[in-house]
Amino acid sequence: MHIVQVAQHADDLDRAAAFYTQLLDEEPAARFTSPDLLFFNLGATRLLLQPDAPSTVVYLLVDDVAHAVAAARDRGVEIVDDPHVIYTHVDDSLGPVDTDEWQAFIRDSEGNTVGLVSHEPRHDP
Repeated sequence: MHIVQVAQHADDLDRAAAFYTQLLDEEPAARFTSPDLLFFNLGATRLLLQPDAPSTVVYLLVDDVAHAVAAARDRGVEIVDDPHVIYTHVDDSLGPVDTDEWQAFIRDSEGNTVGLVSHEPRHDP
């Protein structure tokens, strides 16, 4: 079993399409009217943006959280929480063993919080 789709609130689908196209470096997979629906493919999972969906926190895996946040900041995106290590994986139960999990949070064009996550080689202090 795996997650097929995550829905996220978006008042303005044009604005959301522009935001997520830049963030994901990917064009929308589909867009419908009546009802208003905007889809992006994220691997085997679809991100659905629609006016009637509730706000949720979506966590996106990126190659490098610090780089992704810097690029977002350069585009004027609100940074909710700067990159920081939240966990060191000592086994592979939640992520790759011997990596640090970095997270940061940004605000999307519709006011939703989006988590950015990367796994990086563990850095001993």
